[in-house]
Amino acid sequence: QLQAFGGGLVQPGGSLRLSCAASGFGFHNTWMYWLRQAPGKELEWVSSITTYGAYTYYADSVKGRFTISRDNANGTLWLQMNNLKSEDTAIYYCAKDKAGQVRGQGTQVTVSS
Repeated sequence: QLQAFGGGLVQPGGSLRLSCAASGFGFHNTWMYWLRQAPGKELEWVSSITTYGAYTYYADSVKGRFTISRDNANGTLWLQMNNLKSEDTAIYYCAKDKAGQVRGQGTQVTVSS
């Protein structure tokens, strides 16, 4: 199971830290992903992290502002989001695959003044 937490309403330029609780599978040997879906748009890949966190990857739209990380001991995935923009408004999901076919309940992030 996967469940994302930590969304909310934030002003442009602000920060949020999303968390994802993972259980029921081998989290420590699974690449993990953050995806998002903005209103009226398709699901979009945001970031990936390798099994032990040695390598991370980001969409160009968030590179330099977002940081993905993980704690294998506790089955937790994070997404630190800084300098948020209105276009970051979306439902954010953590997932076991880049296409988001296996993803949990999302968390709403709204960036607005």
